[in-house]
Amino acid sequence: MTYQGSCHCGAVTFSVDADPPTEAMTCNCSHCSRKGLVLTFVPADQFALNSGEDRITDYLFYKHNITHQFCKTCGTQPFALGKSPNGPMRAINLRCVPEVDIASLTIQHVDGASF
Repeated sequence: MTYQGSCHCGAVTFSVDADPPTEAMTCNCSHCSRKGLVLTFVPADQFALNSGEDRITDYLFYKHNITHQFCKTCGTQPFALGKSPNGPMRAINLRCVPEVDIASLTIQHVDGASF
């Protein structure tokens, strides 16, 4: 199964070749908490950017391990690029996936503020 997501204005769209998740992660670091991100992680080869490559800009902070991607028009961060022990990954902001019911997810809370 594949699920779809986008930024607020719809300029940046993506698809993930996987079932929508039932679990997700939140983090209390200064970046994630201010944006209210609810994240799931997928291997990069399961992610496809369908539109808006020219509308994306990057943001890096702290150790620069994650390249936060956001839309230049609406400012939404639909996903990020990073690396896991298993290779390249994508962090999907599930708030940008309309079919995911955030309230039904099992949430893992990460203490990123302590990193």
